[in-house]
Amino acid sequence: MKRNVWIGVWLVCVAALSWLPATPSLADSRPNILMCISDDQSWLHTGAMGDRVVKTPAFDRVAREGIVFTHAFCDAPSCGPSRSALLTGQPIWRLEEAGNLHCRMPDKFDTYVRLLQQAGYATGSQVKAWAPGQVWTAEGWVHNSQTRENPAGPEYESFDQFLEQRPAGQPFCYWLGSNDPHRPYELHSGIESGMEPDRVQVPQHLPDDPVVRSDILDYYIEIQRFDQRVAAALAALERVGELDNTLVVVTSDHGMPFPRAKASLYDIGTRVPLAVRWPDGVVSPGRVCDALVSLSDLAPTFLQAAGVVQPERMIARSLMDLMKHADAGAKRDAVFVALERHDGCRAGGAGYPCRALRTPDYLYIRNYAPERWPAGDPNAAHCARAIPFGEVDPSPTKALMMQRVAEPTIERLHHLSFGKRPDEELYVLADDPSQLENVAALAEFQAIKADLAARLQQHTRHTGDPRALGLNAPWDHYPYFGIRINQDWAVESALLRQ
Repeated sequence: MKRNVWIGVWLVCVAALSWLPATPSLADSRPNILMCISDDQSWLHTGAMGDRVVKTPAFDRVAREGIVFTHAFCDAPSCGPSRSALLTGQPIWRLEEAGNLHCRMPDKFDTYVRLLQQAGYATGSQVKAWAPGQVWTAEGWVHNSQTRENPAGPEYESFDQFLEQRPAGQPFCYWLGSNDPHRPYELHSGIESGMEPDRVQVPQHLPDDPVVRSDILDYYIEIQRFDQRVAAALAALERVGELDNTLVVVTSDHGMPFPRAKASLYDIGTRVPLAVRWPDGVVSPGRVCDALVSLSDLAPTFLQAAGVVQPERMIARSLMDLMKHADAGAKRDAVFVALERHDGCRAGGAGYPCRALRTPDYLYIRNYAPERWPAGDPNAAHCARAIPFGEVDPSPTKALMMQRVAEPTIERLHHLSFGKRPDEELYVLADDPSQLENVAALAEFQAIKADLAARLQQHTRHTGDPRALGLNAPWDHYPYFGIRINQDWAVESALLRQ
């Protein structure tokens, strides 16, 4: 009898508990992550950062409804290395061959994507993810023992497709990549769209010429196309009711594809747009943060947001403190940027090894091989792309500067973009925000230069940079998987004939 009574009580309790709301699982409460990344866009070129021509309503919305970082920098001004650092939370000098363009990503390096996969996140990517490089080789990236995939996540045709196939209720981490505004562009597409060349703010390192203004407008068209994809993704999240539980990031891998920008350590090549939206009690709207941050800081940020422990090897710092607290940026007063081999446009496929320390007041650059041509060898035979100065993408701007180098207004700018550089560079940002006047040799700046050089050396030594440690630095000798020789030669030749 007693046994039957206890069974009855147990059944009543079970029935009562079934009416209680389910306790949210960890997966239910963790945020989604939408990582939107353009391809070759400098920080200046969004509406939120003050550009008066380009239209970027999606970026501007994320900035308006979240936080915009005014001093965000890539870890390397080259697509593959920048993305390697972003995914791993490490500087490129710790990533072996993944510190080069057209390389392989060694499987031993943890990425935030893989760690989130292991923690139960659905992951995906589209268009340009970790690239360009060899992913599906025996020595390349392996997701598990059976499957090979891009380090940024398995590839989907679109964000909509990913959302449809994601298991219900599972948090996700999605890489929304793009090939915009990477070259080549549709010539005169900007002017033909109705944009006004006279309103373009030409960077001081470029000739102020109608050809350059038109080229910049063509670049703007592709920025706007990327922004439209971001807008569509935000709309998709709103449609499924998950926008406010999604940490949205919009940024770029490095600066604009123009001379002295992409593949250089000056701000125009390394400083990128960065806006973050996460209204779920974390980021209050309308915030502006002037602290110096790096794209590699996103990896630990995503892990912290998901409640995943940051691996010891991942040495970048989460941005969560800056996102939560307006005054948390006091100690974020420097970033470190690096470059090894970009497109291999020198004899023997050599790169241009350099490191930089950027503070609020100065940019200090250490060039380890000043005898090399920073923009690539002028001899096309020494370039993997079969073009002169091959680290600079073919463009109307580059063609103009090569054709009219003898003109007084262009000669100096040509040298700044294509000429050799000394082993040390120092720029005073208050006087020279475009970083055109190298003061490293001036007597009055020797103490400042020595301090910045020591600070750079200390950081790179502490983080295991072979260059700083005087060890073998093998980046010139890693395999190169570039495949664009014929295309680049044809584009360059056509522009020079105009």
